[in-house]
Amino acid sequence: MQRLQELLALMQNENTSLDQSVKLYAEAAQLIRYCNETLNTAKLQIEEIDSSLASTTEQED
Repeated sequence: MQRLQELLALMQNENTSLDQSVKLYAEAAQLIRYCNETLNTAKLQIEEIDSSLASTTEQED
């Protein structure tokens, strides 16, 4: 997250060239993609754990 904030600040800097801004944007897009994939993986793991707990609870009842 910190790197994304750094990239945004660099892109907003008036001394950053257009070419450099495009490179920074590409890096930011890759980081966002990585973060989204990581969050989706974590979400699936949590859903699996919840499902497992629900099945265990139902079997105990």
